[in-house]
Parts: sequence; C-alpha cells; structure tokens
Amino acid sequence: MTNEEMSLKTKQALSEALKASMRIKKLSKITVSELIAACNINRKTFYYHFQDIYALLKWMLEQEAIEIVKNFDLLVNTEETIRFVMEYAEKNDYIINGAFDSMGYEEIKRFFHNDLFSIIYSAIDQGEKELGVQLEPQFKDFLAEFYTEASAGLLIEWTKNNISQDKETTLKNLLSIFKITIPAVLKEKKIT
Repeated sequence: MTNEEMSLKTKQALSEALKASMRIKKLSKITVSELIAACNINRKTFYYHFQDIYALLKWMLEQEAIEIVKNFDLLVNTEETIRFVMEYAEKNDYIINGAFDSMGYEEIKRFFHNDLFSIIYSAIDQGEKELGVQLEPQFKDFLAEFYTEASAGLLIEWTKNNISQDKETTLKNLLSIFKITIPAVLKEKKIT
C-alpha cells in the first residue's frame, strides 16, 4: 500500500469515527482523544492529517459531496440526483445539524453548493441542447449560481427545520421550478 493510500485510509477511518461519535453527542463534545482511540492511531497522526476536528468534519463533508456527484450521470436524471442529495441529508441530518451548529450556515451551504451546482449546471446544459440554444458563458454561470443558492438555502431549511413540506413535495416543487423557469430563461437570453 502506498503512503497516499494509507493516508486516505486513515482519513476515512477518522471520518467514520467522527460520524459514529456525532450520532450520540454534539460535535463540540467530541475530542481528538476519542477519535484516535477509535481508530487506533496516535495524536501525531491525527494532526498530520487535520488541524482540528472541524477540519476533519469539513474534509468529510467534501468527500461525501464528491461521492454524491460521482455516483450519478447528471445529464441523465436531475430528479434522481436531487432526490439522492435529499435522502443523504435526511439520513445524515445529525451530521448536517451538528455541522450547522458548530460551523455555521455558510459551511453547510458550501456543502450543498458543491453537489447542487454540478446538478443545476448540467440541467442548464441539457436545456440548451433540447432547445437548440446557447447562453453567454457568463450568464450561464450566473444562472447556475442563482438556482444553486436558492436550492441550497431551501435544502438547508428543509434539513435543519423540517419545513412544512415533506421530501416528495419539496422535490416536486423544486423540479417544477426548474422545468418551468430554466427553459423560459434559455429562450429569453439565448445568443444563438
């Protein structure tokens, strides 16, 4: 096993230990000592990889975001991909809420942003192909960012506060907005 593979394996073990601890206690109550004990590594190894527990949490969220996007062909099924993101958030609400409480709104929004930007950008690409139009690149980035910010905010509220709509209703409403407004914007702002 290479050093890089060993390093990744150690980071993944620490990530799993952190998840397990977050199931039973607040992030602020978790110590490096308990994580290294769970992974059977020393303190120096932990600090070689991460500055602190918050850095580990951030790495864990980034890795999970990468996995979500990697698991789907975003051009094929936007609904399936967004559903998967919502199911992840629902299943791991203890992580999302723990991260929200300790790191704040901006960090959690960044987590959702990583997943959603790729999904939405792909939906805009797909819309361009279906309608035979093309947006100016700067406007296309703006449009993807606009929908991403709105969707991330909505999903944070849905996860954090269990807003009045269930998952299916929230998903259908979000997809309806995409399906109605993205083609309208594409037709209005097309350059070709």
